[in-house]
Amino acid sequence: MTLYAIGDIHGHLDKLDRALSLVEADGGASARIVFLGDYVDRGPESKGVIARLADGLDAGRPWTCLKGNHDRIMEWFFEDEPRQDPHMMIEYHWCHEMIGGRETLASYGVTVPEKIRLSELHERALPALPDRHLAFLRGLDLYHEAGRYLFVHAGIRPGQPLAAQTQEDMVWIRQPFLSHGGPHPWIVVHGHTAIESPTHYRNRINVDGGAAYGNALVPVALEEDGSAFALTEEGRRPMAPRDNRPS
Repeated sequence: MTLYAIGDIHGHLDKLDRALSLVEADGGASARIVFLGDYVDRGPESKGVIARLADGLDAGRPWTCLKGNHDRIMEWFFEDEPRQDPHMMIEYHWCHEMIGGRETLASYGVTVPEKIRLSELHERALPALPDRHLAFLRGLDLYHEAGRYLFVHAGIRPGQPLAAQTQEDMVWIRQPFLSHGGPHPWIVVHGHTAIESPTHYRNRINVDGGAAYGNALVPVALEEDGSAFALTEEGRRPMAPRDNRPS
């Protein structure tokens, strides 16, 4: 059975809707889709993206939504006591211009002044987030295993069994995962590291085609034999495996 993967959306509802249309045209309304996380930040419609995905899950669509680092940053901000993600540089925070929380909060009607205490912003933002959206963030899976594929937002630590993989690595890792040229127990399907277009590296498939930076959100069709296809308006485009190179 064909599986579909959709990479980092980053608040671009129009790109998500286009990607969903391409998947439906290829696999029908009941297509099994794995979303690789990073639904929020940078784009203008994070609220709409979460609502679209939550609606699909509530309607019983066979969708699996994984947690990305940006989703966790947002989730932690909305805890009773906001948590800072230790993987961000010390001067960064969710609303830093490099992260994208300002755009996410704006989609919920919350304006972030240039200077504001975190505690004050937290109090201002809490009433704007629907409980359903917080539940969506908290309920996201870290990985999804299906046949020869392992779906995870950022990647895995090479040589470690699945049970030993940490949440930190699964939502944040780049090296040594990206440069690892040997086989994994699965073909790892991931996002997190933006490239120009989804690419098959034999031992992994990076589906983050840079939708956050102006590129299209390109869904990928995955077959049981390990073959992969990028979906376009003209149909399937085969993704020829290439040697692994650091993204």
